[in-house]
Amino acid sequence: MTMHILFLNPQGNFDEGDSYLAAHPDFGGQLVYVREAAMAMADAGHQVDIVTRRIIDPEWPEFAEEIDHYSGYGDELRIVRIPCGGDLFIPKEQLWAHLPEFAENVAEFYAGSLPDFVTAHYADGGYSAALLQASTGVRFTFTGHSLGAQKLDKLIATGTDQNELEERYCFGKRIEAERLSMERAFRIITSTRQERIQQYGHPLYKGAVEVTDDSRFAVIPPGVNTRVFTLESSDIDADVETHLRSVLSYPEMPHLVISSRLDEKKNIGKAVEAWVDYGELNTQACLALCIRGLEDPWHDIDDLTPEDQEVLRPILELISESGLRDRVAFLNLQSQAELAASYRYFARHGSLFVLPSVYEPFGLAPIEAAACGLPCVATRNGGPSEIFEDGSAILVDPFDMDDIALGMLEALDRQQELAERGRERVLDKYTWQKTAARYLDVIRAGVEMGPADTLATIRLDANSRIGEYLKARQADQVQA
Repeated sequence: MTMHILFLNPQGNFDEGDSYLAAHPDFGGQLVYVREAAMAMADAGHQVDIVTRRIIDPEWPEFAEEIDHYSGYGDELRIVRIPCGGDLFIPKEQLWAHLPEFAENVAEFYAGSLPDFVTAHYADGGYSAALLQASTGVRFTFTGHSLGAQKLDKLIATGTDQNELEERYCFGKRIEAERLSMERAFRIITSTRQERIQQYGHPLYKGAVEVTDDSRFAVIPPGVNTRVFTLESSDIDADVETHLRSVLSYPEMPHLVISSRLDEKKNIGKAVEAWVDYGELNTQACLALCIRGLEDPWHDIDDLTPEDQEVLRPILELISESGLRDRVAFLNLQSQAELAASYRYFARHGSLFVLPSVYEPFGLAPIEAAACGLPCVATRNGGPSEIFEDGSAILVDPFDMDDIALGMLEALDRQQELAERGRERVLDKYTWQKTAARYLDVIRAGVEMGPADTLATIRLDANSRIGEYLKARQADQVQA
């Protein structure tokens, strides 16, 4: 049966050029996830719309058209941009007040022909889908990607004031939106078993969902874009190699490749510290830090946001004080195609991909690297422990600098073996075609149940839940 499926993702935006992807906090990995899963479903013969917020803003010119497409796809895969909250770009933390308008406008856009099913992504997508279901009965799955409770815990641990966090991140509304999404969703989609238990079992979600209830969850890992992330050379590989040879001080040496946002939870500094402190490591391998949008951090760091500067400055100081600056390269890779070509180059020279995150809900980055033949050293906290449970990568404790260093040294010794095993693992388990097929099984089951009950009203109220949780948490710490 051919179905009409919506991917609901209000934040960020989508366009053929992947504008701002990974270069802005609102344009993170969930956009790649949505795009690739949507393409795979369209390839399987279904009508798919990615529904997001319309932006008519001279600083964001890529997102003004109501209907957009990806090259090679006609109307079987559309980007549908729905207005709400005015025309200008709005950061995701400030979208909450406008989402009822967004959901209302989505319902109006599809009033003549409702979709068969919705997949909702991130907290704002889940809230919007719950609103849409309340008015139309169209069922939805909820894919949280990362949940607010874990982010709140990490930021509270840094000593940041609760009121300051609430003002900036709107945790109250976000967590209530997540709870509502969990309660109303046909299924909750998680990437790993560990994500289901650890994230959705957090005390702040108690009563919204029971993590032991198999009927409420489906574990569906995301996949890798095998059109781009492959061993096969593309038409830009030669140019990328020429560029890398011009910017790398030691182009023939192995490199430790780190490619992620400048986010404290990505723990980049700990891996750099391990590389600096272990002479055996920094003599065997150089360091390549991929930071999109930044050509020369030594001179251009002031162009970054204060939050990004806070992460990068200690790393630059550590490198400078170590006397190893000539063995470190910063790469401004502008596209996934450039990233994949760079991975292939580094793989040919015995390099590693390193993901030292404090916690990684899944980890698309390491499977993309592995698909290009670049073996991985990854955090053992979160998704990588399931992705590579067969031993096809080295898993390390992200809080233990020595464990990170020893893991990288072991991986360098086993580089060729791990490269082959990692790539086989990805192609066997983690492609978007497999992801889409698993989603479609869940969606068909939801469609067969018929419409959900509609509701006269549905409200998002930020209540005292977080305050009560933090009081209990503090009391437990004092008692301990």
